[in-house]
Amino acid sequence: MTSVTLVRRIRARPSIVFEALTTRDGIAQWWGPDAGPVLLAETEVHIGGRFRVRFRMLDGTEHESTGEYLEIVESKRLVMSWRWTAGGEPDEVEELSRIEIDLKRIDAGTEITLTHARLKTQASRAGHEQGWAGALDKLVRRFSVERPAGGQTQDSIEEHAK
Repeated sequence: MTSVTLVRRIRARPSIVFEALTTRDGIAQWWGPDAGPVLLAETEVHIGGRFRVRFRMLDGTEHESTGEYLEIVESKRLVMSWRWTAGGEPDEVEELSRIEIDLKRIDAGTEITLTHARLKTQASRAGHEQGWAGALDKLVRRFSVERPAGGQTQDSIEEHAK
């Protein structure tokens, strides 16, 4: 078994980031490794509650994952099981893995640490690392654009922890 851990810094309070991680509208803004759309997002955010997310990648392939919320600390931590039900990594078909997401308040907003554990192979680890990196980068971008009163957009500085 292996795991992957990614860290990003997001220009939003932990409560706002937590909402993006746990609501249908929030998930639709960032889930998936590329600019393809989220087709379905279902969440029951309580211990034992389920989630299901289906997205289409730009190459037209569709992927769906499901799992159960195992630990929830409002605006600080999410732990959930993870299983691919359509698409996903071939090495992980019918396998149950684990996602841990920690949110830490920092001066610039929130530091998010995502760990995907209990992956079967290095190839699966590499695929999940690429997928989560794309998704987290979308989440960072989601909060890096400021809209002044005039309606024009101005990119703010993105911060990425390495």
